[in-house]
Amino acid sequence: MPRLRITEIFYSLQGESSTIGKPTLFVRLTGCPLRCVWCDTEYAFSGGEYWELEELVAKIESYQPQHICVTGGEPLAQRKPCEALMVALCDKGYSVSIETSGAIDVSDVDPRVTKVMDLKAPDSGEMGKNLYSNIQHLDKSDEVKFVIMSRKDYDWAKMQLSQYQLSEKTNVLFSPCFGEINEKELAEWIIADNLPVRFQIQMHKILWDDAAGH
Repeated sequence: MPRLRITEIFYSLQGESSTIGKPTLFVRLTGCPLRCVWCDTEYAFSGGEYWELEELVAKIESYQPQHICVTGGEPLAQRKPCEALMVALCDKGYSVSIETSGAIDVSDVDPRVTKVMDLKAPDSGEMGKNLYSNIQHLDKSDEVKFVIMSRKDYDWAKMQLSQYQLSEKTNVLFSPCFGEINEKELAEWIIADNLPVRFQIQMHKILWDDAAGH
């Protein structure tokens, strides 16, 4: 029976992606091989508690969730147990998404799961970890997210958008790095360039000031 190391389980509103504002159960797995300079979940790098898959699924069901988001850290750092969890949840009829860094192969993620995958921009400090072969495993039900920290990040993201024809393959999100770039400025760049992307602000940080458990 697979075991998963879990940092926290909590019910809140989805603060980003296409399901923003929707009541969502977050299952945050422990551990991440990346160290992005702007990371807002460093507390999930270590610690956590081990759960057997069966008891974790029972705990999740007790919330009667509308939607489930498997996140981290990097949830696919616990690749096989994480994949088994998502299969079990999909088999029970839940709507499931996974938030992943884009540094680990997503080809075996259950196709019923919505993949919300980062591509790390230069100022993240982890651009070299991007696994670009993951792009071929995304479709119109999935999403690619760019966290933008500077004009350099923005221009790089525009190049990836064009090079990989991302907006034709999947949904593309541009998100200002919270507290590091003027949100209005990023919005105006997107408008000026008429980019086929969705601008998003992390709503949970505005509502709850980035407190854990939200």
